[in-house]
Amino acid sequence: MKFRTLSIAGAVEVTPQQHGDPRGLFAEWYRFDLLAAEIGHPLRLAQGNLSVSARGVVRGIHYADVPPGQAKYVTCTRGALLDVVVDLRVGSPTFGQWDAVRLDDVDRRAVYIGEGLGHGFCALTDDATLTYLCSETYNPQAEHTVHPLDPDLAIQWPVEAPTLSARDAAAPTLQEARDRGALPDLATCEQHTQSLRRQ
Repeated sequence: MKFRTLSIAGAVEVTPQQHGDPRGLFAEWYRFDLLAAEIGHPLRLAQGNLSVSARGVVRGIHYADVPPGQAKYVTCTRGALLDVVVDLRVGSPTFGQWDAVRLDDVDRRAVYIGEGLGHGFCALTDDATLTYLCSETYNPQAEHTVHPLDPDLAIQWPVEAPTLSARDAAAPTLQEARDRGALPDLATCEQHTQSLRRQ
């Protein structure tokens, strides 16, 4: 496995080594020990999700209250998508910035997204399938969204007319979410990460 830290602290791209022959291929797309060594603490596995999207669908930007937050480890098991990480941590030097990784069923990369970061993606193919592991179970009262087309974020989605869910289309902008006190702050996120390292 190869690890590459993204431009936003707490987000890591993971590229597995693939072993192929005429029968097919094999790849380790997640390794507990190697990821823990990279991020400094184990990733607690509490829930696994599967999301299938038509071409042009944009989902996100989603995040959860910290603590406990919800770290994610995502990969694309069918088709292709653009996976986007947004720094929503108030006080972070990269607050409001984003980075992106193409995930597909060819290179089979994965992305680790730490607590306090926002996550979204755009399906580049029909039936684009995102498989992801989560550190916490779904808690609708603690989960939120920021509008993916917020001009202040200026995410370069690779589609002219994205298809959004009603929830995402009605989401607040980054500034509105900040004004409401709905965003995580960097100090709280760092304290939470330190608590994970002590466990």
